[in-house]
Amino acid sequence: MMIGMNTETCDPAELATLREIFASRPEAAPPAGWEAVRSFEVEHGIVLPEPYRTFVAEVCDGLRAGPPYCGLLPFAQTPSDWGSDRPERLLAEPFPLTTTWIWENDEEEEEALPEEEAEARMDAASDHGSLLLGTDGCGMYWHLVVTGPQRGHVWLIDEYGAMPFGTSSNASPMPGTPGFTGWVTHWAQGRSWFAGAPGDDPEETA
Repeated sequence: MMIGMNTETCDPAELATLREIFASRPEAAPPAGWEAVRSFEVEHGIVLPEPYRTFVAEVCDGLRAGPPYCGLLPFAQTPSDWGSDRPERLLAEPFPLTTTWIWENDEEEEEALPEEEAEARMDAASDHGSLLLGTDGCGMYWHLVVTGPQRGHVWLIDEYGAMPFGTSSNASPMPGTPGFTGWVTHWAQGRSWFAGAPGDDPEETA
């Protein structure tokens, strides 16, 4: 987990930012309420990271307009194209990654993981330790990590690999402010997720 990210206590400033962004959107779904959130946590053996936990309980539990492109999902749902034949998602199992992993590149690396081990790790990245926030289509899914060292971070996972949103490095493919609030704010400013793409300069949307 990145130093300085508080996932145990809801920062009032972050919650205020989220309220402001969603207050202007009348189509936003009503909050799920604390009873639903706590019931979900007991069922899955987890505690949702803040400020997302308070956000879905008190502010909003889904928005068709996004983020991402196909809409912000209610916290207990998966995308319609996720597939009914996929393995059970185990939210209490730790999310296995801490850094970007482009598994396509592994095929060219001499020190690549054995195929079976690589496939198991890819499956775990998709199904362990995270909630699905939504999809940008074409198999691109956004995950909020709820268990493990990356707890509180938002990751993009698709058929090519997995990478975290929000790092301090300008060389990162998705630089920005890490965490759910940073991810939502980035979207609300109309910025591209990827560095170097049109709209990734905050001054352009200021």
